[in-house]
This record gives sequence, C-alpha cells and structure tokens, in this order.
Amino acid sequence: MNRGLRTLLVGVAWSCARPPATSPGEMVTIPPGATLDAAIDSLAAHGVVQSPTLFRAYARVRGLRGALKSGDYVLQRGAAWRDVVAALERGHGVETRWTVREGLMLDEVATLAETELGVPAESLLAAARDPKLVRELALPPRVSVADGYLYPTTYVVPIHVGGRELVRIMTREFLAQWQPGWDARLDTLHMTRHELVTLASIVEAEVRYDPDRPYVSAVYHNRLNRGMKLEADPTVIYARGRRLKRVWDRDLRVASPYNTYLHAGLPPGPIAEPGQASLVAALYPADVPFLFFVAQPNGKHIFSVTLAQHEAAIRAVKQQRIAARGRPSPGR
Repeated sequence: MNRGLRTLLVGVAWSCARPPATSPGEMVTIPPGATLDAAIDSLAAHGVVQSPTLFRAYARVRGLRGALKSGDYVLQRGAAWRDVVAALERGHGVETRWTVREGLMLDEVATLAETELGVPAESLLAAARDPKLVRELALPPRVSVADGYLYPTTYVVPIHVGGRELVRIMTREFLAQWQPGWDARLDTLHMTRHELVTLASIVEAEVRYDPDRPYVSAVYHNRLNRGMKLEADPTVIYARGRRLKRVWDRDLRVASPYNTYLHAGLPPGPIAEPGQASLVAALYPADVPFLFFVAQPNGKHIFSVTLAQHEAAIRAVKQQRIAARGRPSPGR
C-alpha cells in the first residue's frame, strides 16, 4: 500500500476517534478461529464500525490480520478505530460467559472457577470467607462464609477476573435477585433470610423434577413446624464433604451439625447454591399435609402423609428399580 493511501486511512480513522459520550456498550462475540472479515462483519452489525470497507483497510495497515483474540468484547458504537484494533489484537475488554448451575456446593463453584476461568480455587474460597464481604450480606454474626449466596446464573465476567471480584459479583447478584416483598414473607414464616436460604439449598439439592419443589418444601416446613428431624440426605452429603453416589446407613451417623438425621431443625447454613425457583418454593410451600417423600427412578417423588403410606411408597420404588434393571436396554 502506498504512503498516500496509508495517510488517508489514518486520517479517516482519526476523524472517527471521538465516540459520542452517551454511546452504549455493545457485546460483540469473536469466536475462536474467526477471520478478520468475519470479525468486521460482526462489528458492523453491532454498529461499532460504520464503514466496514475502510475499517478493513485501516486494520490491515495497522497489521491486524488473523491474530484476533477470541471472546466477548464490550465496545462502544462509533468507537475510535485504533481502540477497536487494539482491543482485537490484545484482547482488551474481553469478557467471557460463565455459567454456574443451581445446587453446586462452594467447593464445586471454586473448582469450576479454576477450571473455566483460571481463578485459583483457594482464592475464591478465601474471598467467600472474607468477614467484610459476609457483613455486606447482613448475615448472622455466627455465619462466616458466603456459601448459599453465590447466585447461580450465567455471568459475563472479565477474562482475568480475580477470586475476590468474582465472589463480590455473585453475592451482589444474589442481593439484586432478592425481592423486597420476600422480607414480609419471612415475617409470616417466622424465619430469617439465612434460614430461608438454608432451606432453599436443601430443596435445590433434593429436586430433579421442577414441579415437585413446592411439595418438597412443604414436607420440610411441616417437619420443622412439628419439631421433627428433617432427615435430608443432601445434608449428610454436605457433612461428608463430597458427592456420594448413594447414602448408606453408616453415612447417616456422621458427626456433624449439618447431619439432619442426628440434629433437629435446620443445619447451621446453606449446603449448596439455591436458584430462584428453590428460593420461591422455600418461601411459598404448597398447602399440603405431606410429611414424607421418596424419589422414583425418573426423578419424580411420591409424597405421603403417614409413615405407613411412606413405607408402601418405598416398596413401590424398589419394585420400579428392580423392574428397570431387568428391562432390556435399547437396541437389544
């Protein structure tokens, strides 16, 4: 390219160097392996670049060809071309989507952050136990960890996010999702928010079939109101500190304040990260008299009022499992 054209392109770029002060940010995704032409098409579609042809020539003059950093960029419409080129070349402003599913335990969230974001698990765990952050959540004085308040959803975070920043983002999302009207509901239930989140975390860990949530919640509310032990298997799993394929009788005897087979009432705190559906179910349980439930192989539960009904349901579920084991597998 001759010097005159190079000067012209630089001059055009300089004329575009002042984006409007109120220009909104646009999320532009550059997938791995994207060509420069594909990236420019995406920039143009989002209004970041107004003249794709001139920008393409300018980018090549600046040496930008195929060395693009993939990721999600937040760029302003009408941004200075030199800033756009610098971002694509060096990854400035790159953000990434990170999904935390409902029901993960704190250690699992930390492992996920390390695996997918490169955040050392220990740094996230340390941040979740930071007294200052815990105070921001207005948790009871005895609570020393933000477990249960790392809201499960899909986040867009900087690619170099740190453990402390990540925990703060997640706990602020929890606070943002908490509805003002729920505080009045807590008064009706005679529960604190921490107790409610603890119950919601147990519901989250129990339910695979969404319509069962308010009924599982009702069982636990009814047991709490009667002074019965919750006898929730997920609390035993939490007490064990690891996922169990099956809870055995010996597990039910593990010495831990979280073991609801040994201790009446709620455990000291949440055992997992509950999502919105479980929080709502814990706040608004179904108006039913159930005191027992057992999970079927398909994930749905059978609910019972009396112990005799519950024992019959357990026998029925055992027969379902025996029948399932004897059923020919698909393709035979």
